[in-house]
Amino acid sequence: MKSSSHMESNNGLLNPLRHWLESIEIQNQEVAHLLCKIIPAYCPFERNITLFGKKLFHIPPLCKLNPLYEQVVSLRFKSLSYLADVCGESALR
Repeated sequence: MKSSSHMESNNGLLNPLRHWLESIEIQNQEVAHLLCKIIPAYCPFERNITLFGKKLFHIPPLCKLNPLYEQVVSLRFKSLSYLADVCGESALR
């Protein structure tokens, strides 16, 4: 088991990447569309496992284990906002 100080140092190593992702400004329609395509709107790993119509168990969304989850979701939101506010698009192509 990792100590909390080890976990904090790992998080500290990711801070420059977090700040870089947070500082990205969307200023291009093609880039905004690309980001919306590659960043899913929901966690693709969440599943219900069923057998013969009965739910056996549920696999919870694991995306939140990603230490950059909030920044990536924020980047998708910035892209959607750019497409709606600047480009006047109400839906993705």
